[in-house]
Amino acid sequence: MTVSAKTYSHLAGERRIPSEYDIVTSRLHYYVNRGCFEVRTPLSAWYQRYQLGSPLKCSDWERFRDPRETTYTRYTALQRTKETQVEGVLHSIEHAGHGPGAYDALLSAGCLDALERVVTPLRFLFHGLQMAAAYVGQMAPSGRITIAAALQAADEIRRIQRIALRMGQIRLARPTFGDSSRRAWEGDPAWQPLRRCIESLLVTYDWGEALTALNLCVKSVSDDFFMIEVPSIVKGRGDHKLEEIFLLLSEDCAWHRRWSGALVSMAVEQAPQNRAPLASWIARWLPRVEEALVPFSEVLPDGGPAAVARTRSRVREWLKDMKVA
Repeated sequence: MTVSAKTYSHLAGERRIPSEYDIVTSRLHYYVNRGCFEVRTPLSAWYQRYQLGSPLKCSDWERFRDPRETTYTRYTALQRTKETQVEGVLHSIEHAGHGPGAYDALLSAGCLDALERVVTPLRFLFHGLQMAAAYVGQMAPSGRITIAAALQAADEIRRIQRIALRMGQIRLARPTFGDSSRRAWEGDPAWQPLRRCIESLLVTYDWGEALTALNLCVKSVSDDFFMIEVPSIVKGRGDHKLEEIFLLLSEDCAWHRRWSGALVSMAVEQAPQNRAPLASWIARWLPRVEEALVPFSEVLPDGGPAAVARTRSRVREWLKDMKVA
């Protein structure tokens, strides 16, 4: 007599009822266990070299679980709530005082100058982080990692959009606000070390190193500094709304850090030899991105040096807790 399966065959060994997360994220990349794609193409060699050939190894990447167990359905529900909150802050700016532009008209020239030089170029930084996250997701050897990285890329686009909307509001008070942001990203000496980090990241092809450089180094440092420290400095100059917006957006960054930490911890637990390449990549990338923040100590003398030091301390403590740096 044939006994019908009570769940998908690849989940039958779990000895528990699979969750929605289990069902929609498990074993999505059929080619990983086979070692190749169904059809041989030039792209196959890329995956052989930069995915299967990565020093970051694991016998079963499916052991990774996103701590938030994020599916697309769960993601849209979470972000709908967060978007409502951010919209509320933006709405409060538009209706402050005597209507649109009134809040920003009261900001000092020094505050607006800091916003223009340090915040508007973030659109280009976040776009670089978005492209890097998309690449990590493309090359990841597990569907669960791919999903987390793809949703992380979507979060970066959300940050870009919100900065653009805030720029539009400020233009009512300063019509040329943000016009120089691309020139700042491409030519302002303060931004060039960080731009070099992003451009190097975008040509880092080994998927393990790309993951480490992005989520453990470049993104962890830049997120901490620009999403937490910079809004606090700007608040001291009179704009408290940026901090409200960025604190809400930084909840996404906290999730990016959590799932990355869970993945790295799982990889080291399953294969302790992974600690060596992870430590080597961190030693290569972390000092570079830390050094890239130093110019902002001069751009933001009212708190910048201490802010850079706090960011460095928090990120290094996080990496120390994972025992990979």
